[in-house]
Formats: sequence, structure tokens, C-alpha cells
Amino acid sequence: MMTEQLQSKLARLPEQPGCYLFRNEKKDILYVGKAAVLADRVRSYFQKGSDQSPKTALLVNEVADLETIVTRSELEALILESNLIKRHRPRFNIVLRDDKQYPYLRLPIKEDFPRLSIVRRVQKDGALYYGPYTPAGALRETLKVIRKVFPLATCEIDIDGQADRACIEFEIKRCMAPCIGNQSREEYHAIVRQVRQFLEGRDRELLDGLRAEMERAAEREAFEEAARLRDRLFSVERTLEKQRITQITAVDQDVVGLARQGTATDLQLLFVRGGLLIGRKDFFWPQSDETSDEELVRSAIEQFYNKEGQPPKELLLPTALDDTPLIEQWLSDKKGEAVRIVAPERGTKHQLVLLAEDNARAAIAAHLRNEALDRQATAELKRLLRLDQAPNRIEGFDISNIMGNQSVASMVVWEDGQAKKSDYRKFRIQTVEGANDFASMHEAVVRRYGHTEDLARPDLILIDGGLGQLSAALEGLKQVGQEHIPIIGLAKARGEKEERIFLPGRKNPIWLRPTSPATHLVQRIRDEAHRFALTYHRTLRGKALLASQLDEIPGIGAVRRRRLLKQFGSLQHIAEAGDAQLKTAGLSPATIAALRKALVPSSVE
Repeated sequence: MMTEQLQSKLARLPEQPGCYLFRNEKKDILYVGKAAVLADRVRSYFQKGSDQSPKTALLVNEVADLETIVTRSELEALILESNLIKRHRPRFNIVLRDDKQYPYLRLPIKEDFPRLSIVRRVQKDGALYYGPYTPAGALRETLKVIRKVFPLATCEIDIDGQADRACIEFEIKRCMAPCIGNQSREEYHAIVRQVRQFLEGRDRELLDGLRAEMERAAEREAFEEAARLRDRLFSVERTLEKQRITQITAVDQDVVGLARQGTATDLQLLFVRGGLLIGRKDFFWPQSDETSDEELVRSAIEQFYNKEGQPPKELLLPTALDDTPLIEQWLSDKKGEAVRIVAPERGTKHQLVLLAEDNARAAIAAHLRNEALDRQATAELKRLLRLDQAPNRIEGFDISNIMGNQSVASMVVWEDGQAKKSDYRKFRIQTVEGANDFASMHEAVVRRYGHTEDLARPDLILIDGGLGQLSAALEGLKQVGQEHIPIIGLAKARGEKEERIFLPGRKNPIWLRPTSPATHLVQRIRDEAHRFALTYHRTLRGKALLASQLDEIPGIGAVRRRRLLKQFGSLQHIAEAGDAQLKTAGLSPATIAALRKALVPSSVE
């Protein structure tokens, strides 16, 4: 039954572009949409006799209130809609479970001696960005090839040609040592151009240039240089032969493919850069049978590219979109140059879409297999632990320290059968001195569940450890009034292979079968908590080591320490820097002398 408040708002809707938000009786946001004319679009939901899908009919039945936000254009409405969906994650919207920043290769071509670096945010700073690379292994492989074939500098020092000596990279011919003046800026930028040609798929230009350079070196009887260029040419040819996919264009492309099975849908996004398939991203929706292909594709595009990403020059889709010109305009504004959206029906581009669809079919089969295993695992945990319901959200804790130093705790989240990294939390232990894992676990649990942070409460808490860690965590839950949350400890007996689950108030543990789905699930969560804690601990320990060694040097305070580390990159590079470089960094002769005493290059790690 439509409320008077809702009827009144429907009668006074603006005849302008904007976004609309449907809410239920509890004021929760059910759905966010955009419209060129808000009045027409919103009223269409409530017209009698309209042909609605079951999903839309259910939505309309729950709507108790609505809110509209007027924008100056439909393009602004599109951007606002994507931001609102990302912020509120409404139940009836297609929401991407993806909050990562993807890695890119950055090449600052305006610098005298540009070096490649890995970044996760694209900025308008005059540098060139290549990517995104996902999974990260694709990026590592690309960097490995570039560093093997193209002798670009990889250090972080200021290159001015005045360094006292070259590093090991020069000895193994991975760098031509511009730091000691062995390579001019012009010679270095010739290598940069070759790297650009490789990353941008300009294969013929790259190979022809290398071949001509090799022949010129041979003509002037610079045979060592000619041999080095010959080896580079052969390496590039082999790499291109293995890695390029067959197509007639080197235009950067993202390719979308869809596959459905039962109620589930998988969308694959392939990243093709310069003719090279550098990675893919997978999106899976287990309950999406009532959502059209067009809505799924549009939602994926709007939410994925709303992040600090770099749209390609061409986007290939499996289905045409009604508002293609609007999305093209948005992506073009974001990229700073024209972006084209195509739904090809034949030719090479259509073959790329089919390749994306093949990937989607393989992924959906894997997702459904994993879902079945996860259901078995949570059902087994429910039975073993005598829970009221199968645990859908599990939070895992671990402690990491060395002899009590830099003690930290981690919390990881497993929800709907997968890691939910946006809900991960890390804690720097504040109230415990020395190596006391029990007290550290108590503090972490109190800080997590004693605060009113907007995180869902778990169905199960998993502690890495036996009865001691479990008891400490349980005391923490009682302290903050959350002892009703089910909690277990997971540990192995010394010398045993089988995992054991410890329960509050029970002395004897539950032994888990090594092959059971429940065992594999709790092991994955425990191992992920351990990895996350160890990574954080290493980061803090590394920062403390750098800070302590530099802070002991008279004349170097916190500001100058940060400046030195930013300029030189590491203690080793600071120790190896020449006096002229250190003077340029602002150090006095007395401070340089003190630094030489404190940092001996061979002993700095």
C-alpha cells in the first residue's frame, strides 16, 4: 500500500535530470537509479499495468519513501549514481564486490632519466601509465621482460652523472650507468622510446629501429654494441611471438564477456594493451537471472571505471547499450581523449568478445564448484559447532611479533565464500609490553567488537591458537558485551598434522579430518590472517629500523630523514651516495661525516 508521503513526492517530482533513491520503511536504501527526466522515470515504476520483472515488482512493493537529487546533466547523474551505489551498496542494484586499486606501470617521460615504477593511482602529471595489470603476476612478468631486454635504470637515486661508481646492474649490463656519466640523456631516452614502443604494441617500429641501430653499429665497427643490440632484437622478437594475441590493431582495448548458468552470471573484463593480453578481472553474481545482460554490462562499466582507473581507447561489449553516447562521453572526459564503445558482431573484435565469453564460462563453472564446497564447509561447521545457522561471515584473528617488538594483530573477513578485503582490519598493539600473545589477542578483540564501527557482526570468530588465545579472546568479548558471538580456536598439536578446533568451556578439542571442506575453509582463513598480520609486522619493523639508524645521526631529524629516504630510496643507497649528492640533499659536512661513521655501506641492510 502506497503511503501518503510517497504519493505526495510522486506528484512533485522534478522534470530535470538526476538520481533517485528508493527506501524501505526502515529508511534503508533499496535502489539507486539515474534518469534524464526524473518525473518520467520514477513514475514509470508505479504505473498500473506496467510490464515489470519479478525483481522490479518486489522492489516496488518494498518502497516506502524516495529521495531525488537534481543534477545539471544526465552525465552528472551517471557519475553521481555510480558514487551512490559504491557508497550505499543497495540490495536491488547490481553491485561489484571489488574495492581494489589496480597496479599500473608509470613512466615519467618528462624527467631526464625516467624509470618505471608500479603505482595504483593514475594521475594527470605528464607521465605515461600502462595497465591495469591483474592479476599482479602479469605485471611482474612484463617488468621481468623489460628489465631483461631494455637497460633502463632501476635505482631511486638522483641521476646527475656525478656518482662515484656504478652499481651491480651496470656490471651485468642491465643498466648503462648514466649515474656515472656513462650514458647521455639522449642515449637513455632512445631506450625509453623502445620501452614505449614495446608497451604500446608498436612492434614493427620497435623491431625496425633495433635492426637499423644494430646495422649502424656494425658499419662503424662497434661490434660489441652491435652484438648487444642483436641480442636485444632476438629477445624482443621471441617475447612478441609468445605474448601478442592475433589482431590487426594496437589500440588499447577492454573486452567484456558474459556467461550464465542457472541463476548465476559471470562477467569477464579482459585488458588488451598494445596487442598484449595483460590481465583480466572477474565479476560473479550468484543470483542475477532476472537482470538483463544490458543492465549487468552497464553496471559493471559504470562502477569499474568510476574508480581512479584508466579507460581504454576502445571498449568491446557483447551487447549494445541504449545510452552508449552518454557512457562514451563520460569515459572520454575521464581519459582525456576519445573513447569508443563497440558491440562487434563479426571480425577480429568479435573474436575477442568470444574469447572473453570463453573465460566467463570457465570462471562461472569454477565459482559454482567453489560455492558447493563452501556450502558443504559451512554446513559441516554448523554441525560440528552446533550453531543455530551456517556461518556466512567468519572473522579470523592472528598476532605477529618478534620477541615482543612491534606486536600487531590482524583481522580478516570471509563472507559469502570469499575474502572481503574491504573489511580487513589491522591493530598495532598499544597496551601490552613484551611477547604476550594472550593479552595482545584480548586487546584486538576488545578494539574490534567494543567500537560502534559500521561493520557487520560475524556469525563466527576464528582465533589462531589454542585454549590460551581462545580464553583471552572470550574475555575480551565478555568485556564489551559480545559474548553471544560464537568463537573458536584453531591449532595443531606439536608434531601432529591434523587441525584441532577448541571451543569455550570444553577441554578436549574437536579433531578435523584433513580432507574435509570445513578443514580447508578454516585453514584458508587462518592462513590469510597470518599472512596479513605478518605483512603488517614487517612493514612496521622496517620503518622502525630505518628510523632508528638515521635518528642516531646528529643533524638528521624526522623531516630530513623522510627527505633522504624519498630521494635515495634506502639506507644502502644513502650510505653509497657521494659527498656531492649528500650536500645537494641539504647535509652539512659535519652531518655527512657523522653519517659516514654510522652507516657503513657493506653493513647496511
